[in-house]
Amino acid sequence: MTRHARNCTAGAVYTYHEKKKDAQASGYGTNTQRIGKDSVKDFDCCSLTLQPCRNPVITKDGYLFDKEAILEYICTKKLDYATKMKEYEKQISKEKNELSELAEAEKRSKLQNFLKTEKNIVSSPVKAFKPEVSKDDKPSVSNMINGGDKHLPSFWIPSKTPEAKEKKLKKPDKMIYCPMSGKPLKVKDLIDVKFTLVNDPHDKRSLIAKENRYMCPVTHDILSNAVPCAILKTSGDVVTMECVEKIIKKDWLHPLTGAKLTERDIITLQRGGTGYSTTNMNLEGKHERPVLQA
Repeated sequence: MTRHARNCTAGAVYTYHEKKKDAQASGYGTNTQRIGKDSVKDFDCCSLTLQPCRNPVITKDGYLFDKEAILEYICTKKLDYATKMKEYEKQISKEKNELSELAEAEKRSKLQNFLKTEKNIVSSPVKAFKPEVSKDDKPSVSNMINGGDKHLPSFWIPSKTPEAKEKKLKKPDKMIYCPMSGKPLKVKDLIDVKFTLVNDPHDKRSLIAKENRYMCPVTHDILSNAVPCAILKTSGDVVTMECVEKIIKKDWLHPLTGAKLTERDIITLQRGGTGYSTTNMNLEGKHERPVLQA
């Protein structure tokens, strides 16, 4: 048995450490790295812009947004829906026109078949003198006349090639969904949020530069990603979950206004989390690469 197995190169066993080391050097395998604080969204930042909210609003599921950003998102989705709906209506009208053209073509074919049978019964008179056909009156052999140029496939466009299949558009969904939870989102469901500023007369820095910006209006505890928070739906105040459990749930009264509260009036604020990780659950980033087979 050899000593110092990690650095030994004469061993007959390909150790786990050597495999990891070779995988990192060769560019194979999945790299995992714990994400730092800079990659995690602060509790008071918008879930879309990842910047501190100027006019914070919250959804029923507890996701915080800047009012300007979420309204712009909703307007963009509505415009997208209107564009898709126009394309869908265009497809429906095209299908109706094709059906009407097929019906007319069927009528014409029936009429022509009837005329052919009638001509077989009654002979047509023989014209002794046939008018001469000029060169200009000769039928054209081009396939670009009578609007054919609009229906012919264009070989330089993939969707217009003869081999391309026509894609049928589905009717677009009118509902707008939350970009974070994926649940239906309406403007009337957005609740205004009121953060209580920390009163520190000695700290004259700007609000964004401060680390401790907001506090609980009841317990005066500093709010951060490490402190679970909740929003009171009736007033929009942000309090700590400790305040909810120890003070509010005793008599179900608003500690600031005295109004009655219910379980639905307490919305848990979703903290942290970005596109790199889930909400404070697994703060790891993974980079998947081809697997090294030993």
